[in-house]
Amino acid sequence: MKNSVKAIYALVLVLISSFIFYACSKDKSASSNLPANQQHLSLYLSDDPSLFDKVLLDIKSVEVLVDTCAAKPGNHDDYDDDDHHPDSLNHPCAVWDTLTMQPGVYDLLQLRNGVDTLLAQGNIPKGNVRKIRIDIGTNNSLVKDSISYPLHLPPGAPSYIILNLRGDEWREYKPDHLHLWLDFDIARSIIRLNNGQFYLRPVFHLYTVSTTGSIEGVVVPGEALPVISVYNSTDTAYAIPWHDGGGFKVRGLKDGTYTLFVNASNGYADTTITNISVVAGKKTEIGKITLHK
Repeated sequence: MKNSVKAIYALVLVLISSFIFYACSKDKSASSNLPANQQHLSLYLSDDPSLFDKVLLDIKSVEVLVDTCAAKPGNHDDYDDDDHHPDSLNHPCAVWDTLTMQPGVYDLLQLRNGVDTLLAQGNIPKGNVRKIRIDIGTNNSLVKDSISYPLHLPPGAPSYIILNLRGDEWREYKPDHLHLWLDFDIARSIIRLNNGQFYLRPVFHLYTVSTTGSIEGVVVPGEALPVISVYNSTDTAYAIPWHDGGGFKVRGLKDGTYTLFVNASNGYADTTITNISVVAGKKTEIGKITLHK
């Protein structure tokens, strides 16, 4: 009987040791997915709404400028450069790296109400990301009232956008894996001239899902053509519900109390909801809003 107990005890020890070895091996394997002194970035693209039918943006490439000195022990995070042109950056800590992406034309108005797409990702040197460079092609256009218009960059403007960062905007969702959302502000990015032409001057807002909150709900009927404003004393965001079902979602909101205003058309009355609390990392559901004439 004692020999049987000893055998069982020994077997349990072997199993426990095997489990610990497997767990350690798994952790080691997970941590070794990245090369030494590298971090992985994921950059997502979303969109603010607009009253255009379509907005098509031609994106050719995405690069990031990494302050590698910030990753070195004992170094102060003091890299600073006010020159926005990438070719003139000669700081020894500044390293440009190209992210992996699928170049092409992005239909921005499909990226609203909580919908986004992975724009670019890749392994880059450890450090703080100080700049994002987005190269824009020439195949940009918009559709308004079923008519297509070319969308040009202003005369003399460079064919790229430089987004300046403090370095702490990215969110580390697991060790050495960072992500960030680029919210394209169509209302501020498209300029209409008196001659009917449209110019593109891209404006982006940066946020992470875990450090900002959201408001979502449903507005019916669709024939009211509702436009939603969410605002407080420091922040304003917009949404246009999907025609199919009326669902909407506003993301990237800072902690605080907001007012939601529904601007309705076709004889339907506007509606206002006050004292909506938003908490970082959480979604606030306001349910169904039914508009009436």
